[in-house]
Amino acid sequence: MYIHPLNAWESQPEVLDFIRKNAFATLYAQAEGRPWATHLPVFLEGKPEGKFVLHGHLAKANLQWKQLAQAEEVLVVFQGPHAYISSSWYTHENVPTWNYLAVHVYGKVRLIEGEELMHHLKSLVDQFETGRPNRVQVETMSPGYLEGQIRALVGFELEITEVHASAKLSQNRDDENYERILQQLEQSTTPGDLEVAEEMRKRRQTR
Repeated sequence: MYIHPLNAWESQPEVLDFIRKNAFATLYAQAEGRPWATHLPVFLEGKPEGKFVLHGHLAKANLQWKQLAQAEEVLVVFQGPHAYISSSWYTHENVPTWNYLAVHVYGKVRLIEGEELMHHLKSLVDQFETGRPNRVQVETMSPGYLEGQIRALVGFELEITEVHASAKLSQNRDDENYERILQQLEQSTTPGDLEVAEEMRKRRQTR
């Protein structure tokens, strides 16, 4: 994706945290010669050698999985909060724009099965069940039911080779206009607007 130099997001801990918090991603690859996108949860895992991988799963009925292992490279996109920025908020004439946070992850995929697939499913369920009442665990599911579900899945692990991260948050504005944008977003009832405002406050204190 295009990233303006002012918006380049280079803090690895922040980007990794963003991926964990926005784990419902979009996987882009080919399927039958056409671009194909699958929306799916992925789990970020650190390896002992300092590398990071993503693992996830697709339904066997999804044609995309057949192309994953042969693909030289695939793309996983993580989308965070975003907000419309009206030009009426500025002290001068300007065009409207959009603030957002997004991360693109590139890598090579290998398919996983057996214990690796089971590890992925346990990790994924444990992550999203944490803190919930009546917590579900893969280990407590009946073996017959679980086996039937797994037969319908294809797991994958993506070794991350590149990460492109953009935090477009009005970095090009002076303090006065930055504050005006913040005030408008903080008065909004839209969750995305408030989240963008929070991210902007982290990066610049104007009051």
